[in-house]
Amino acid sequence: MPLYESVFIARQDVSSQQVEALAQQFTDLIAANGGSVSKTEMWGLKSLPYRIRKNRKGHYVLLNISAPPAALAEMERNMRINEDVLRYLSVRVEEHEEGPSAMLRSRDERPRRDGDRGGFGGDRGFGGDRGGFRDRGPREDRGPREDRAPLADDQGGAA
Repeated sequence: MPLYESVFIARQDVSSQQVEALAQQFTDLIAANGGSVSKTEMWGLKSLPYRIRKNRKGHYVLLNISAPPAALAEMERNMRINEDVLRYLSVRVEEHEEGPSAMLRSRDERPRRDGDRGGFGGDRGFGGDRGGFRDRGPREDRGPREDRAPLADDQGGAA
C-alpha cells in the first residue's frame, strides 16, 4: 500500500481536545476505507505565515498514513468540507520517518550544517559575500596612500 504524510491546520479557536477528536475522525475514516494511520503528531498552536480565513494561528497535526489512494481522497474530501480545517497537504513518501518528526525534535537533536553557528549568515560575515564587510588584508601590504595612482574621477585636489 502507498505511504503518505498528511498535515492539516485546524482553526485557532478550537480546543486541543477538539483537534484530537478531529484527528481521530480522520484516522477512523482511513481505517474504514482499508488503510491505517501509524503515527499522529500534534505540533500545537503555531503562527501562520499569512492570515487564512481571518486566522493568524492554527493547530498543526501530522498523520503518517498507509492507505489506498481512494481512502486518502475520501479523507481529503472530508477535510475540504470541515469548517474547522483551514488547510491540508498530503504527500506520498517512500517510507515513514522513525521517531519524532523534525518539528518535534529539540533544537540540539536537529542536524546542523558545517559552519552554521546561527546569527547573521554563519562564517560569511554580516553582509554575506556580496558587498558586505570584506577582509582586505593588512594596510602595509597596500603601501602608503600617496604612492598609489589617483582614480579617474580624482582631479588631483584635496579630498
